[in-house]
Amino acid sequence: MRGASSDDYPPGWAVTTLGTPLTWGSGGTPLRSRAEYYDGDIPWAIIGDLSDGPISKTSSFITELGLRESAAKCVPPGSVLLAMYGSIGKLGINSIPLTTNQAIAFTHPSPIDAEYLFYYLMSARSELISRGKGGTQSNISQAVIKAFPFVVAPQREQHRIVEAIESYFTRLDDAVATLERVQRNLKRYRASVLKAAVEGRLVPTEAELARAEGRDYEPASVLLERILAERRGRWEEAELAKMKAKGKPLKDDRWKAKYKEPVAPDTTGLPELPEGWCWAGPDQVAAHEEYALGIGPFGSNLKVSDYRDDGVPLVFVRNIRSERFDNGDQHHLTHAKASELAPHIVRSGDILVTKMGEPPGDAAIYPPGSPDGVITADCIRLRNHPSVSRTRYLLFAIRSPLFRDQIVRITKGVAQKKVSLARFKNIALPLAPRAEQDRIAPEIDRLLSVADVLEKTTEQESRRLARLRQSILKWAFEGRLVNQDPTDEPASRLLERIQADRKSPNSKARRRRRRARARPSKA
Repeated sequence: MRGASSDDYPPGWAVTTLGTPLTWGSGGTPLRSRAEYYDGDIPWAIIGDLSDGPISKTSSFITELGLRESAAKCVPPGSVLLAMYGSIGKLGINSIPLTTNQAIAFTHPSPIDAEYLFYYLMSARSELISRGKGGTQSNISQAVIKAFPFVVAPQREQHRIVEAIESYFTRLDDAVATLERVQRNLKRYRASVLKAAVEGRLVPTEAELARAEGRDYEPASVLLERILAERRGRWEEAELAKMKAKGKPLKDDRWKAKYKEPVAPDTTGLPELPEGWCWAGPDQVAAHEEYALGIGPFGSNLKVSDYRDDGVPLVFVRNIRSERFDNGDQHHLTHAKASELAPHIVRSGDILVTKMGEPPGDAAIYPPGSPDGVITADCIRLRNHPSVSRTRYLLFAIRSPLFRDQIVRITKGVAQKKVSLARFKNIALPLAPRAEQDRIAPEIDRLLSVADVLEKTTEQESRRLARLRQSILKWAFEGRLVNQDPTDEPASRLLERIQADRKSPNSKARRRRRRARARPSKA
């Protein structure tokens, strides 16, 4: 598009700038401190109201006084609105009279087809974004918009182009809707597999097999009690060794009361488990070592200034996904800083759970073979006891609807929803006998692998459709989407008429009448 000339386009097309045939304006924001300026009857558009489609309502309203005493402008229906700040290039065409703030540029393009201009700007969005300036919030000015190249087709061809684009886009929208339905169905399928797994319906239970084979088995409750007893025994041995080393006499057993039993889960309102299963809390299935279950450091202990380009990797909430661990966009710490944060180290094979989100509870395994890392504040790390639970079984239990329902109940917060480690410890996990866990996890993997293949296919198709949408726009404004008609009036004549109309003494009066008709109202 840069440096394009009319010779690059079909006969009858013209290349100009957006400011040559079009009159642009922008609005303003009434003083926020003046309550009487807001919640009136006049629709007032902000960038959040632009959704690359028609605008039939706005999220905010101003009063007549607010309009009169600010730079807000009346915008007649059929105008094209363009975001200049932040979300550069977001678009809308208003079907109602409205006003805008200063972050939105607008034009009433008649006699140029408004939809033609709308789709043209959509096709040029990436180039508009590239012309943005600014640090925290990139922006473009009206001067940039007015100087931006504008490829104009003959007026009748503009209508044909819009009809063709909308016909293709309608079919693309149908295809996208189909893919979205497939993705929703895959999500439900995954949930149903995990639900069946934690309800003992995915594979024959260990109790059933033991009866059929005439043998004994160890129920999960017995396994858990045995491990908890062994854990306490090892603690007592360690404490006795410490006291003997210090020469302290043992008068009675009161020292044993110092032992902190792992937090038992709250099973209130939970369903009955299959035979041989039991409920266990995250604290109970954690490994018998210090900091096996923990969260990341408080902000004062880990600051942005500690980040480095290499060293010990940091793990953020964004790295944890419910289906995989994403180690892209990583920051690191020096080994010395990581040593200071030893309680927050994550090792290969640890389970990571988000403690913030909508709701929290996304989970992933820190990939095998990964170097030790450090979790950040909103991550929970669970290093499970290998004799109690298999890591993948535990991960699937955490991803199950049964676990997610409990997470929702214990999540707190308004602006930012979080679950504390203390509340997380009270969650109940369905624990199957070890041999049954060994059968459940591979079966889940097998069933979900089907969904993985389908999901990958839908993602590829979604990207293909997005590329095709851009290709359609590209072909449209290269003159390759519809046939040219040699009887069409050339675009140059249309531009000449627009310029002549601008110079006409009646044009300003017509614009004033149009603005008067555009006085917005809430009704």
